[in-house]
Amino acid sequence: MKKTFFSLLITLSLVAFPSTLVAAENAPIHSTTPPPTEMPAEVRVMLDRLEEIKDLDKSSLSSAEKKELRKEVRAIKKDVRASGNGLYISSGVIILILLLIILL
Repeated sequence: MKKTFFSLLITLSLVAFPSTLVAAENAPIHSTTPPPTEMPAEVRVMLDRLEEIKDLDKSSLSSAEKKELRKEVRAIKKDVRASGNGLYISSGVIILILLLIILL
C-alpha cells in the first residue's frame, strides 16, 4: 500500500513540475490600470503625525511622556493597518497555501 502510494505521489509530482515550468516561461501579464496612489485624508493625517513624533527630540521628555507617545504611535499604526490599505497574510497561512498547492 505504501509503495503504491509513494510511486503514485512521485509520478504525480513529476507530471506537475514540467507544466509549472512551462507556465513560468511565459511573460507576465501586466494590469493596464495603474495602482491607486491616492491615500485617504485621515490616513495622511495619521502618517503626518507619525512623522512629527519621529522628528521630535525625545531626550528632553520625561518617561511618562515617552510612554504616552509610544502608546499613541501604536494606536496610529493599528488604525492605519485597519483602514484597509493592504492585505496582510501571516507566514503560517502562506506555508499552508503552499502545502495545499503542492499536495493538490
